[in-house]
Amino acid sequence: MGAWFCGPATFWGLRQGVSYHAGQQTNAAVGVAMVHRDGRGAEERGEIMQVLESRFAQHPERHPDIDWDDVLARLETLPGKLRVLQGMENTGGEPDVVDVDERTGGLVFFDCSPESPIGRRNLRFDDAALAARKRNKPRGSAMGEAERLGIELLTEGQYALLQSRGEFDQKTSSWLATPEDVRQRGGALFGDRRFGRTFVYHNGAESYYAVRGFRGRLCV
Repeated sequence: MGAWFCGPATFWGLRQGVSYHAGQQTNAAVGVAMVHRDGRGAEERGEIMQVLESRFAQHPERHPDIDWDDVLARLETLPGKLRVLQGMENTGGEPDVVDVDERTGGLVFFDCSPESPIGRRNLRFDDAALAARKRNKPRGSAMGEAERLGIELLTEGQYALLQSRGEFDQKTSSWLATPEDVRQRGGALFGDRRFGRTFVYHNGAESYYAVRGFRGRLCV
């Protein structure tokens, strides 16, 4: 199990972002707010529960020694977390349980889509990098969208844990939470998987690519 705790992120980041639903990119706040509609709230909660349960059952290698009944019990008492998971799903993240928080006992969800979530690509690392570009700006930033969704970018260690549970980002790459000393020098980290191995690299934070998104973490 990982050594990180449920709690707020301490890495560099500001507020900005977009989301993805039913094949269309939209503002992240709209994507998350979709699950607040009064008319279909209960139905949508049931739908996301079914999706999560099915994915949990299909990938037991991601969560050894964790029972779905325990996941269900926590989600039923934390509707706000379920809304965040819906936002992760809406943006193509395919969240699944991968760990248990050692301090709180919380269940840790990561984005487990085979490739970097399709609704979160073409993003600079953070809003500071976004603001630095005067022409042809991308639509947002990874840190900003993560904050709007209510999740945290994976760290290097968390990304390594994810890759130990399967093979991810074999054709894409994902921005990773970056230590502030690296970010202050203009850099940012990203990871991918190539040739059967996991790699972590650096890029200028102002870069953005059609094949790079970000993966998030949520502790429930």
